[in-house]
Amino acid sequence: MSEFRHVPVMASEVIAGLEIKPNGKYLDCTLGGGGHSSLILSKLEGGKLYAVDKDQDAIAFAKSRLGERPIYIHKDFKDAIAAWSDGELDGILMDLGVSSYQLDTPSRGFSYRFDAPLDMRMDSDSTLTAQKVVNSYSQRELTDVFYKYGEEPFAKKIAANIVKERENAPIETTAELVRIIEKSIPPKVRYSGSHPAKRVFQAIRIEVNGELSGLYEAVLGAIKLLKPGGRIAVITFHSLEDRIVKQAFKYAELDCICPPRSPICTCDKVSEVEIITKKPILPSETEMDDNPRSKSAKLRIAEKKEYIKKERIQ
Repeated sequence: MSEFRHVPVMASEVIAGLEIKPNGKYLDCTLGGGGHSSLILSKLEGGKLYAVDKDQDAIAFAKSRLGERPIYIHKDFKDAIAAWSDGELDGILMDLGVSSYQLDTPSRGFSYRFDAPLDMRMDSDSTLTAQKVVNSYSQRELTDVFYKYGEEPFAKKIAANIVKERENAPIETTAELVRIIEKSIPPKVRYSGSHPAKRVFQAIRIEVNGELSGLYEAVLGAIKLLKPGGRIAVITFHSLEDRIVKQAFKYAELDCICPPRSPICTCDKVSEVEIITKKPILPSETEMDDNPRSKSAKLRIAEKKEYIKKERIQ
């Protein structure tokens, strides 16, 4: 196994935001390299940490680093939350996105920096790979994926060229895909900003791993697992994730979802959380200099309220 290196983003802000209780019960939904989990464990004295990841390599590395103190769960965190039976957690962390280990391990096929087989699976047991997306999705489906998940302005042209190229032979490597992307983008904008393949690779990765599918429901489900006073902290790395988390927090905070012109409240909605971060917390300049991958990160935190049943209007 390659070295599982991953610098935890906004580590001090996360730990401070969770307000960890020594005997509390915590859920790290995205174990990764175990950086955040290690810090949570350092604050626990008799408490429990549940560590979830769908990447077997992450769990294997974490066990070598953290030992048997955490309770490891090999699962997509959205599935783990949906199946959770205990609603008495003191804190939940979601560090979304891809880990440095996954990006820096060429054989995983996540990065446009290495020539490797197109894979991009966080869970190697999954049947959907980047190669399957690139070679079997229709031109319309590819365009939709690139535009929706990568906000790629040249999505249509890139998709058309992929379909044209694969008529001759399957597209099997990251280098082949990068070459197609580069020739699909006008020279004057090709290298004017970030790498020309960045948005398409992000989009395919999100599609392969279903990163946004069910995220809204997972955040709301996680909130229900917290005890009053418990906190949820979510780190996002692009606008699509952050928008979903922001919307989920706002919905959870509402105490009424009746139509705006309704004279009285007849819904059963109650306010479940207080949003602690009215605006997301961003990495410091020092952290962004030390860890460039933190530059796009945003941290949002909410605290579970006491449940107060509303009297329904007859």
